[in-house]
Amino acid sequence: MGALTMAGLVIAGQASAFGQIPSPPEVSLKSYILMDAASGEVLASQSPDEPMHPASLTKMMTAYLAEMEMAAGNINRDDKVLVSEKAWSLGGSTMFIEVGERVPVEELLKGIIIVSGNDASVAISEHIAGSEGAFAQLMTSTAQRLGMKNTLFQNASGWPGDNHYSTARDLAILGKHIVQDYPEYYGWYAEKYYQYGVDKKTGKPLRRQANRNRLLWTNPYVDGLKTGHIEDTGYHLAVTSERDDRRLIAVLLGSKSEKQRADDAQKLLTYGFRFFENVDVKKGGEPLQTVKVWKGDISEITAGITEDLIVTVPRGTGKNLTATLAIDPKLEAPIEKGQTIGTVKVMLEDEVVREVPLVAQQAVEPGGFFKRIWDSIVLFFTGLFA
Repeated sequence: MGALTMAGLVIAGQASAFGQIPSPPEVSLKSYILMDAASGEVLASQSPDEPMHPASLTKMMTAYLAEMEMAAGNINRDDKVLVSEKAWSLGGSTMFIEVGERVPVEELLKGIIIVSGNDASVAISEHIAGSEGAFAQLMTSTAQRLGMKNTLFQNASGWPGDNHYSTARDLAILGKHIVQDYPEYYGWYAEKYYQYGVDKKTGKPLRRQANRNRLLWTNPYVDGLKTGHIEDTGYHLAVTSERDDRRLIAVLLGSKSEKQRADDAQKLLTYGFRFFENVDVKKGGEPLQTVKVWKGDISEITAGITEDLIVTVPRGTGKNLTATLAIDPKLEAPIEKGQTIGTVKVMLEDEVVREVPLVAQQAVEPGGFFKRIWDSIVLFFTGLFA
């Protein structure tokens, strides 16, 4: 069992400045990770960077790319996608589309997300990139852009392949982006059933299919994400839950059964909500301090952070957090807007919880000749007496 590590501090099952918390629950998995979605903090893990075939968790990226294309206006949810013979004939889990049929993008996305349709995955990949192979290249390049460092995709469905892999950590990063980047489409991940098309002979609706994520039925706080299974690696689950304004993401790889992956996921989510809390330390974009600038066309700028600074700590310890700013006292122009000029360090007693860059919120151009000479003289004597 991997110990809980935060900012380099091993705190699971032992006392520290963070207090006493138990070790993560025992689970029977090859690899897993439990992450706070807001802070990105890893609350528990076991072999989170071990590459494994992700099976149908692959479709998380397929859906994400389609959502990205819709948000960019490159495709629309009402676009009619022609179903190729390759998409129709793939096999495995399916949404029951027919070769030659034209299916709306929105329906294909629901077929991918809710019932894990291999046919829908290939159809949408061909619609976006022309071929599944070209789409797989887009999948891998997007993974790299998101910070998924140990991922390579060869197809859009998660079909077995020798060089098709990802990790629990990478898939948790992807899950975070799915939730946060395109919330207008996220509701589909919580839908329990999906039904598409009619029987051509009888005219009756085809069989209604259930989402394989059991926690959608047993845990009212769970609203996603995706299941997967492949013989070589076992049963996978990427799950997310929002409770008391906190969202956790868990990715479990290599379980022995559907029931076991659901039970283990519930254990991890309970652990994360029970023993940890989030603290909003500083707001992104707000000025945190006024800073003196030498040899510039202006003498002062404000400094801040680019994104909200949220930290996850053991429950009950958040009130003891402190934040300190470290800034170079001899900042000299020119300075670009967004340039790192210091750090914000979040401490719990004498231990570092998080450290993020402090950036300039305005640009500073070089001052005039006499301004630069005068500031140089002042800096010289200031340094001499210091």
